[in-house]
Amino acid sequence: MMALNDAAHSQTVHVPLGERAYDILIGPGLIAGLGAEIARRLKGRKAAIVTDEHVGPIYMDVVRASLEAAGIASAIVTLPAGEKTKSFEHLMTVCDEVLGARIERNDAVIALGGGVIGDLTGFAAGIVRRGVRFVQVPTSLLAQVDSSVGGKTGINTRHGKNLVGVFHQPDLVVADTNVLDTLSPREFRAGYAEVAKYGLIDRPEFFSWLEENWRQVFSGGEARIQAIATSCRAKAEVVVADERENGQRALLNLGHTFGHVLEAATAYDGSRLVHGEGVAIGMVLAHEFSARFNLASPDDAQRVEAHLKAVGLPTRIADIPGALPPAEHLMEAIAQDKKVKGGKLTFILTRGIGRSFVADDVPQSEVLTFLKEKHPQ
Repeated sequence: MMALNDAAHSQTVHVPLGERAYDILIGPGLIAGLGAEIARRLKGRKAAIVTDEHVGPIYMDVVRASLEAAGIASAIVTLPAGEKTKSFEHLMTVCDEVLGARIERNDAVIALGGGVIGDLTGFAAGIVRRGVRFVQVPTSLLAQVDSSVGGKTGINTRHGKNLVGVFHQPDLVVADTNVLDTLSPREFRAGYAEVAKYGLIDRPEFFSWLEENWRQVFSGGEARIQAIATSCRAKAEVVVADERENGQRALLNLGHTFGHVLEAATAYDGSRLVHGEGVAIGMVLAHEFSARFNLASPDDAQRVEAHLKAVGLPTRIADIPGALPPAEHLMEAIAQDKKVKGGKLTFILTRGIGRSFVADDVPQSEVLTFLKEKHPQ
């Protein structure tokens, strides 16, 4: 059983990618030292801070003061909050503002926000001047344990989620655990789905630890820091082994094929479904789909559902409020997924808790039949 580490109030996870290696700093109060960390690691003395209308008013003053104290001039780009911001329109806005601020390659573009801001800003940083320095300051649990790490950036289109983007690794990730106290319970739960995912992929002892300690993770302190650090280490190991998702990195998409389709089915309406909630439902579906082929015991699917339900996450398609397109429409969206190769479906399935694997050539007919069974209408 995984033990709680009481020794440190902050942790550093190193992502060893050669010349593109970087650190993930995890702990309370780290935003106040952001400027000093950037000045120590990067050569530039200018920064463009990209944030949204919700996060900016809370943290912008301390971020700008930290940069100023380190001799770094800053410009601010503020965008609307929400998944719909991940669009070509807002990408163009960020690129134009970054260029207008005369950010050079050694200067920093800082993403101050959740996964939406991080994905969009990272994409802009990857294409402006063919790549500028990029710093992630994730302010949601989901972003701290998942989207801020690994260099996958992108925007959504009418064809699906994250279908346009680039791989652009950050130069630094600063995960201030105190900022999570400002999240709504729903936002924190949504991020927790990604934490649980790492246990379900290949760390069964971590999933067991979460079953015992999730309340302490929610309340904060050392358990929260340890859960985030364990998640980041898990993702970093996969990223280093398969940076551009040619093989095993696809395991990080456990639950995401179903989850992304459900998000698209709600037109990315955050009042109905947010990303982590879609992933929670998707992970239950992935375990049930695996049990359907006798790859795993139905007891594992029930255990996953029980834990996610205990923390307050949706676990069924029927838990999504409002009408959804028919199963056939959901199937069409799955066929557009990034993990489709040569028209063949790739799913992340499991042989049990912590025993996920990449399954190629999953029959579309089986997926459609399964979706019809699980569809509430």
